[in-house]
Amino acid sequence: MDAHVPMMSAADVDRVTRWHEAAFAGMTADAGTDGQTFEYLGRTLVVPPQVQPIAGVAYLLGEAVLAEVQASDRVLDMGTGSGVNAILAAATAREVLAVDLNPYALEAARDNAVRNGVADRVTVRESDVFSAVDGQFDLIVFDPPFRWFTPRNHLEMGSTDANYTAMTTFFQQARAHLTTGGRMLIFFGTSGDIAYLHSLMDRAGFVRTTVAHLATERDGVPVEYFTYRLV
Repeated sequence: MDAHVPMMSAADVDRVTRWHEAAFAGMTADAGTDGQTFEYLGRTLVVPPQVQPIAGVAYLLGEAVLAEVQASDRVLDMGTGSGVNAILAAATAREVLAVDLNPYALEAARDNAVRNGVADRVTVRESDVFSAVDGQFDLIVFDPPFRWFTPRNHLEMGSTDANYTAMTTFFQQARAHLTTGGRMLIFFGTSGDIAYLHSLMDRAGFVRTTVAHLATERDGVPVEYFTYRLV
């Protein structure tokens, strides 16, 4: 895939790059050598140092997952990380498939599913986007990396997607993996190239509704986070 050309100004690209470097340094320091344990929406999740931790704004997606999932749903959690959204979905859904490329994330997701008593409804599988995904789903949950940079290690895989290759592929292929009437929940923020995300949604023919939103600021600059429901 060609290098991603951001749909934002050069000044915004520089700012996002600085923010990313600071966030990555902070995540690395916080993770240490043993990882972290999070109490999150009534669940306990252990996140090893090679896996993206649960961010402070993650509840914007997590609460939407809890509100959206129906008992009859087959759910796909794309890029599951520590398994958090798969575990939330499994509280209600009949079946959940959680996929990721990071081997440490796959192990963490399996362990966390056991820890939270939903291992019988969660299957964890290595997959490059949809490469190992079978069948169709009533709900797909995706918390894509915000940045289009190339990851330097496993930890950074949770926040970077080189040239947005995975996100682009996702929207090109998602429709084929949705049941009739299927829907998606997507989380993203303006500290990523949100205009590009919107273009992918529009080109794929999805209609989006904002189901959660947070407006805040960083270094005096407004930043917004969104959970979108797509049909």
